[in-house]
Amino acid sequence: MARPRIGQGVVVDVPATTANLGPGFDCLGAALDLNNRFEMRCIEGSGERFELVIEGSEGSHLRGGPDNLVYRAAQRVWKEAGEEPIAVEARVRLAVPPARGLGSSATAIVAGLMGANALIGEKLSREKLLELAIDIEGHPDNVVPSLLGGLCLTARAASHRWRVVRCEWDPKVMVVVAIPAIRLSTSEARRVMPKAISIPDAVTNLGCLTLLLQGLRTGNGDLIADGMHDRIHEPYRWGLIQGGQEVREAAMAAGAWGCVISGAGPSILALCPEDSAVAVSKTMVRAWEGAGVASRSQVLQLHQAGSRWEHLPS
Repeated sequence: MARPRIGQGVVVDVPATTANLGPGFDCLGAALDLNNRFEMRCIEGSGERFELVIEGSEGSHLRGGPDNLVYRAAQRVWKEAGEEPIAVEARVRLAVPPARGLGSSATAIVAGLMGANALIGEKLSREKLLELAIDIEGHPDNVVPSLLGGLCLTARAASHRWRVVRCEWDPKVMVVVAIPAIRLSTSEARRVMPKAISIPDAVTNLGCLTLLLQGLRTGNGDLIADGMHDRIHEPYRWGLIQGGQEVREAAMAAGAWGCVISGAGPSILALCPEDSAVAVSKTMVRAWEGAGVASRSQVLQLHQAGSRWEHLPS
């Protein structure tokens, strides 16, 4: 394919994700119907030039340049495809707030990979993009559902290949996400975790994960309630989230089947029946307000389609 011309561009829509869902640490994640939109357009200059324009106040601290995840992902695509780097401007409509445990970093990685690949005529397969995304992020639980959509369980097999299983999710299971004004970086949330876990804790998580997946498949609230428990990461992370335990207790009292930290936090995720979703959402915001933390909440559903791109008009 000919090198893309100046002004040529693509738009990539990438969904938010919630990782872990309690017991599925670093392997289970779901795409949510909340999207970041990335417009990537070729501009004049060398392949090291990368300009970033953020629409929305949430991302005012984000910068362009070589450390930006969109840029890093795009560079990986062009290197893998044997193409010369291209100067790019990325204009981002930010709906997924950064550092809130909703996969904002994963949206940047996936957008950079898909957008760069689209600009060179999709030389790399989706399987290759998936492999690159996991390598850049360091774990699969956000980037996989962000790229593919749905509820995804991802594991490195004995063959050293990444294997992805698309799991079923009954549409009657609603997602409520409470998003606080405070931020929490993934690196900070990982630092508080122990270097090793006990066999009983590992066994508990395996059992809970099995119950949770069956509950999500069938819409069985009792199984979801028994499955949304974790002994690997949540006991160490709740203390980093101001008012988090109070929000969890309030959600459960309002009718949620389960309530967990979304990803590394500080957002909190509740699963509940449709007729309880609005009450759970309002209760979580009030509970955080009572703890001195401003927040907002949204009732969401699973995003099945995954990331998509299309050409921008020249």
